[in-house]
Amino acid sequence: QVQLVESGGGEVQAGGSLRLSCVVSGSIASIADMGWYRQAPGQRRELVATVSGAGYTNYADSVKGRFTISRDSGARKVLLQMNRLKPEDSADYYCRAFVRPSDSSSTYPYWGQGTQVTVSS
Repeated sequence: QVQLVESGGGEVQAGGSLRLSCVVSGSIASIADMGWYRQAPGQRRELVATVSGAGYTNYADSVKGRFTISRDSGARKVLLQMNRLKPEDSADYYCRAFVRPSDSSSTYPYWGQGTQVTVSS
């Protein structure tokens, strides 16, 4: 059973940093695209950053230069280093990965449970 487990959320003052981690577990054959999304109260879920299996990264304009996404495929982990945080970064952050289970020939999107980030001024 494929699961994504996130950690690292919390409360921080503006200008501070947090590091989010997401680990994929289960019987899997491969992991393709991985990424982070966030959802603030009353808002739709939006892209934060993604990294492909080939290592290509993509960032929302609002986080470019402040956030860095990285992955360790061997450890089935994706990280999001968040620096110079702003109050508008406050949201629930969700990890997403496209995973091919060991007993499947297709890949499917899986989501983590979410971790809360609160940035105060």
